[in-house]
Amino acid sequence: MISVGILTISDKGSKGERIDKTGSHISEALDKSIYEVEYYKVIPDELNIIYDELIYMSDELHLDLILTNGGTGFSKRDVTPEATLKVIKKQTPGICEAMRQKSLEITPKAMLSRAVSGIRNNSLIINLPGSPKGALENLQFILAAIPHGIEILKGTGNECAR
Repeated sequence: MISVGILTISDKGSKGERIDKTGSHISEALDKSIYEVEYYKVIPDELNIIYDELIYMSDELHLDLILTNGGTGFSKRDVTPEATLKVIKKQTPGICEAMRQKSLEITPKAMLSRAVSGIRNNSLIINLPGSPKGALENLQFILAAIPHGIEILKGTGNECAR
């Protein structure tokens, strides 16, 4: 099983002013025979809080896959990529390149995504959009490759397999 943490970054959601539909949609989209959501939290768009949560999820909970949603746009409050870049030790640019490429087939606004992804210890961290539709579309674009990447990261897979 791949252990998963879902971190929703939303000022309104963290104050209870908005129900987090994106985090629950992400959880529902994950195949329960492969993924187990072990942690879920809604936090505000604050760089230090995002940073602390990502460290906790990676270093303390040792989650295999951390999916953030929200905070990847152009708003002054959107700081999820910056927090993620401070946390990761290796970037995995192909993941977000694939998400943007496939998203551009749907909308030209996809080029405005600042999402990043990377590795910290044995955790793969991926930024997804904040909208339920955008998050689910982007997740579907990358899900086929994630289990193999996690196997390699954990040292349990065949690194030469295609």
